[in-house]
Parts: sequence; C-alpha cells; structure tokens
Amino acid sequence: MNDQHGPDEYRFDTLAVRAGTERTPFGEHTEAMFLTSSFVHDSAEHAAAKFAGEAEGYIYSRFGNPTVRLFETRLAALEGAEECRATASGMSAIMSVLMSLTKTGDHVVCSQGVFGTTIQLFSLFSRYDIQTSYVPLSDPDAWEAAIRPNTRMLFLETPSNPLTEVADLRAIAAVAKRHGIPLVVDNCFCTPALQRPLALGADIVVHSATKYLDGQGRVLGGAVLGNAKYMNETLQPVLRYCGPTLSAFNAWMLAKGLETLSIRMRHHSESAMTVASWLEKQPGVRQVRYPWLESHPQHELARAQQSGGGAVLAFELAGETDAERRAAAWRVVDGCRLLSITANLGDVKSTITHPASTTHGRMSPAARAEAGIGEGLLRVAVGLEDPADICADLARGLERP
Repeated sequence: MNDQHGPDEYRFDTLAVRAGTERTPFGEHTEAMFLTSSFVHDSAEHAAAKFAGEAEGYIYSRFGNPTVRLFETRLAALEGAEECRATASGMSAIMSVLMSLTKTGDHVVCSQGVFGTTIQLFSLFSRYDIQTSYVPLSDPDAWEAAIRPNTRMLFLETPSNPLTEVADLRAIAAVAKRHGIPLVVDNCFCTPALQRPLALGADIVVHSATKYLDGQGRVLGGAVLGNAKYMNETLQPVLRYCGPTLSAFNAWMLAKGLETLSIRMRHHSESAMTVASWLEKQPGVRQVRYPWLESHPQHELARAQQSGGGAVLAFELAGETDAERRAAAWRVVDGCRLLSITANLGDVKSTITHPASTTHGRMSPAARAEAGIGEGLLRVAVGLEDPADICADLARGLERP
C-alpha cells in the first residue's frame, strides 16, 4: 500500500480494498492496468542485470506484470500467505502445484469428493506414472493409511464439490506434518472471507479465482498461495517456463472483485441458509447438504473452522430407481426460469446443475457412486437475488408431477 503502514496493521475488509495498491507518477486513484507483453530497460547493462536476477524490474508478462502483482499481493494479504502466484485458471493452478511437487513414480492422496475435472487431471497424470489414491474427506485415519513412501502431496477441497462435505483441516494437517508431506487445500467455495486454511495447518492453498474471487462470472483466473521458499524456488520455475499466465486485464478484474468479497460472501451465506432451510421442508427432497444446517454431518466442524456456510448447497431428490431420480432432478432444472442452468458457480446470479450429467459426467458410474454423486443430486450456487424468488423458482420443478 502507498502509506507507511504494513498489511498486518489492517483488518480483512481494509486489505481487500487497499492491499497491493501502488500508484504511478500520474497519481491515479483506481489501480492502473498494465496491458503490455514486455517492459523496456534503461540500457544494455540494465537489461542484462534484470535477466540475470541481479536487478529488480519487470521483463516479460509471462514472468510478471504489475497488475498481476496487485492481485497476488492483495489475495496473499487476505489468505495470510507469504506469497501468491496467479495463474490463468483454477485448473492451471492445481496442475502447476502437481507438476511442482511430483515426478514420475510419485503418489498423491486426494479426497473422494473433489471437482470432477480435478479427478480427470489426476487421471491424466497417471500416464506419467504419478498415481492417485482417493480417500473419504472426513476420515483422518483413512488419510494416514493411504500414505506411501513415495507420497508427495495430500490434496482436498473443503467444503467439497458438490456434496459440501467438510474436512477437519487441523487433523489432516497433523497427518501431513507427521509424514513431512505438503497439504494442499482448494479454498474455492469459502474464499478467505470465510475460511483461511493456512491458519488451520495447510501448506498450500489453491483457488479458482473464476468463482467467488471475481464474483460476477466475468473472467477466468487461478491462484496458488504458500510460503515464500516453496513459491519462489519450487513453483515459480513451473509457472515461468510452462506459462499458465494470468492476463493483466483478468488480474485487474479479479483485484476489483476482491474489494467486495466479504460483503458478497456474507450475503451469499445468509441467502443459501434460507434456501437450504426451505428445501428441507419440501416433499420429494430426500436430503439437503449445506454446512450451516444442523442436519449436516460436519455441522459443528464447519462452525469451528468457517465463519459462514458459503453459497453452495446440494440436495437429493427421492425416487425408486436411478432413472426416476434423474427424471425428478431434470424436472427441477427444466422448471427454473430464474436460476441459470450452468455448471459454473461463484456468480451474483444463482446457478443450478445436475452433477452426474455435467461436472462429474465423464466419471464412470462406479466412480460417481463411490464419490456420492447420485442421479437425484442437484447443486445450487445461491446468488445475490432475493432468496424468496430463488425458492419460488425451485418450487416450479419440485411441484410438477
């Protein structure tokens, strides 16, 4: 920030608005956007010194950019991380971490309840003989039992997508530390406004900034956060030479999104609780999964490590067969006139999707069943509309025969 105080002296909402701000000589109030692929040097000697790492300064936007650095600095302040590196998407963030921590012959332990594309990514890396074992998210003993001599990473998301299962981060972090293995946490659903995994023992945090960090469905982006040694010495070479680079335009949009993050996440959480409570009372709804509901299996744990339930909920519809359950789910989706039918989330607009045929559709039926993704399951990401209107929209499909 352009003042004499360090970020530790400011609270979360102030950091969300001010952290990382550096004004140019023009004195602009809103942060500048540096749309440039490269940067000029004062002389041949200066260029040589910058390329050799002997002088500070920007060289090429694949290596670094002032607008991208604004976003990285601001998000690091919010997550309580020493360093942040931005990427082009959430999946490129996960890929970069995986590439930085593993090599041929290594092993990863991952929770069963993760985003379907994350599972596909880990499966892709099996062609390089990097194997992945999947364990129940909420069972620390299962994590311990799955660790092998060649395990190099523990990976999870909490709450999980789409079942909103909650991991005991302190317990799993203790397992990771006993074995000297980094714990990587996808904090996409909560964001640092509701949960800070590094403070609970995680080593690395990843984000799909596309979701709630942006908050309005405008741009793609990702981020990795952790200690300076890992970020600078282990991760940075992967980013520099593989090039999963966040554009300056997207970085500027994401930095502006962070300014309203706390307000949005509080509103999302309040509305999601209203919708989840309403769904629990609807005939034909067999189960509602939302961490702030007392019926949620990890309700007390969620309350202990999150400051809000978040925007995402899932609910299971009744039916005697898979075909009946899918038909019931699709009736609800097709009955919506307000909710957007899209697999994305993190928007001010509420979205609805049928995970078994979209986000997890490329998984085998057996793998979906093991992950708890049934044909009657629907995921709703509650936006900023009036929750009464969201409930009325869902009621159209729930009331149809």
